Amino acid sequence: MPLNSGERTRAAVAAPNWWPAGAAELADWRDDVRKAVRTHLVDFVDRECVERLGDAHVDVSPGLLRDFVEGGKYVRSTFMYLGWLCGADEDDAALRASASLELLHAFALIQDDVMDGSPMRRARPAAHVVFARWHRDHTLGGSAERFGESAAILLGDLCLVWAEQMLRHSGVGADALARVWPRYDDMRVELAVGQFADLVNSSHAFPTLEEVLDVLRRKSGNYTVRRPLEIGAAMAGCEPEVCDALSGYGAAIGEAFQLRDDILGVFGSPTLTGKSAGTDMETGKATSVIIAAYELAGPGLRSQLADLMSASDLDAAAVERWRALIVASGAMQWIEERISERHRRAMGFLDRVDIPDLPRAALAEMAVACTQRAA
Repeated sequence: MPLNSGERTRAAVAAPNWWPAGAAELADWRDDVRKAVRTHLVDFVDRECVERLGDAHVDVSPGLLRDFVEGGKYVRSTFMYLGWLCGADEDDAALRASASLELLHAFALIQDDVMDGSPMRRARPAAHVVFARWHRDHTLGGSAERFGESAAILLGDLCLVWAEQMLRHSGVGADALARVWPRYDDMRVELAVGQFADLVNSSHAFPTLEEVLDVLRRKSGNYTVRRPLEIGAAMAGCEPEVCDALSGYGAAIGEAFQLRDDILGVFGSPTLTGKSAGTDMETGKATSVIIAAYELAGPGLRSQLADLMSASDLDAAAVERWRALIVASGAMQWIEERISERHRRAMGFLDRVDIPDLPRAALAEMAVACTQRAA
């Protein structure tokens, strides 16, 4: 595995000042991690999943899953591995265990796309769209859309099972895994409950901003950063004060990550985000940016926003008008200020504890990547 070549990583870890002098070495290290995670995922899918999917007689399934796991940014697996490195040395089994979170993420994304009616994911047709097309191509009976959604839910369920299987069989010792399961269970429950709450919010005409932020924390923030870090640190046997600091950092950066994601959902380029521009507006999704704009707006502006938020069909001109109203409301500045505040808070948590140079520098870099990213 690339990480075991070691010389570049050891030299970087020994450097007393990683930032910015060691930025190139840190980028190389992160690239090595991403490549290794991808390799572990593809190996697992080919070895454990492809044959089982063949039993479903939907020949598009294996390729769909393989493309899905190959196309991620591997944020969650990287955070879990960094949690491990806060208390233990680099280890292939720990990296394989961390890679398993990407199958859990596949489960969440596949089913989220069904619930949101999102046609695109990672610049490709979403899973339910691919399955519906397969149904039509094979001239099967019944609704192609219904089949596509049902098949996607089932593939998501399998990814949920396979994520735990990959973690359980990663090669990490039984004692270390025993420390993982309580936090792993909490993460999965939080994700599902957050999805429930998001479903309820989407049924309201105008959920409150606090309701939206609460879902943001539980459904996305904790699951993206906080829990992966906690799981990795627990697996490594980190001291309680280190676990607490990583938890605080993770909660803050996780929220900032999702706030940035909500901005990209309104203003991001489909080339960068892999989704159609304005998808959140077109589907009436109650994100932090959209609800903040509504709550911050004056009466006249709020009335215009309410008309757009309740519209059943939006053309490109209406989406552009909505974007302009969001900017005029001050919501963008409001969200940006909260992203910056959470970044400062996260770095304060890191300053409180003694952790090795490599994970400290990588966490600082990941904080920037999560809060300032363009996609």
